[in-house]
Amino acid sequence: MTQLLVAAGGGGDVIGTTLVHHALHGDEPAVVLSYSWERLVVDPLPGPRAERDFTGLRPLTPLVSRITADSSAIAPAGSTLPRLAAELPVTLGLLNPYGGVTHLARQIAEAAQEYAVDEVKVVDVGGDIYARGDEPTLLSPLPDALVIAACATAGVPAVLHLAGPGLDCEVPEHELLPDLGTDHFTLTASDTRRVGHVFDWHPSEASALLVAAARGLRGGCVVRDTGRPVVLSDASARVHRITIDRVLARNRLAHALHTRGAGTLDEAERTSWDICGFSELQRERELALRPHGQGSPDGSVDEALHGLDAWLERLRTADPEARYVTFRCLAEGLGLTGAAARSLRARLVAERPGQYAAPLFAL
Repeated sequence: MTQLLVAAGGGGDVIGTTLVHHALHGDEPAVVLSYSWERLVVDPLPGPRAERDFTGLRPLTPLVSRITADSSAIAPAGSTLPRLAAELPVTLGLLNPYGGVTHLARQIAEAAQEYAVDEVKVVDVGGDIYARGDEPTLLSPLPDALVIAACATAGVPAVLHLAGPGLDCEVPEHELLPDLGTDHFTLTASDTRRVGHVFDWHPSEASALLVAAARGLRGGCVVRDTGRPVVLSDASARVHRITIDRVLARNRLAHALHTRGAGTLDEAERTSWDICGFSELQRERELALRPHGQGSPDGSVDEALHGLDAWLERLRTADPEARYVTFRCLAEGLGLTGAAARSLRARLVAERPGQYAAPLFAL
């Protein structure tokens, strides 16, 4: 039987969703629906991508396009989904949020009917999908809230699988755990065997932390853009099962999107302003306007390696409890992005194998 899953936040959530599917259903076939809504380091255009932004799409259902290894984002847009389609053992379908809750609901309902599934599994890595909406650390609630509202609107049997509480650095683990309940299972190292290789090139930090936790790594890990390390605990490897009704009761943005029936992404963004007081779409627009380079040349990798030990010492001084750092944080801290960051990672794995705590780097 084919399983139907939704990677709630786009970006790296496809990796976490594939991991959760493998833990639940082994090698059963799966269709994963996802936005192409990525960080600006991957896609310099703010907001999500739609069908018009790709070449090489194929039909999955009348309303959902399939992303394959032959698909490609049309420059200057970028997307990791075509390469993930080539490297992950799942079929990827593109969610288009520009039609708001209404269109997303039709897409999910149509896919559920096409594959005759008993239940749609929504997967979120980190837990911002279970935020109230007023947390001071919340950064990107809209994509997840749209998925929850769409599932409720579609009327299909659906359940949330919240993986790695707190690993997305948006709502801390200690704030989430008391309300998550006891219906959960724990990921293991064997569950990660189908996804671990993608971190050779994919920049996702939350999914990398989930894989690290499943492999038994524990302790603080420094990530980009935060003033504190994320602590990998026993709870970090858990996947909590939560009903959509419970999510709607807690997530005020998802509830408002569902009750208002936002028919466009613009309407959904206005709802985010009303409920949360901000819009990550506006933040993306502002960030996209800032001058930034296209990544350092590969030749600068030698210079970065020369300054690595001094940079790591500063990191250890600032966060004495930290034991790891993500490769993305490390590369960007040394001024590298894109191909140069991937080259640095490959060099470190080869030249400092004792510090390679896959998929993290040990301090």
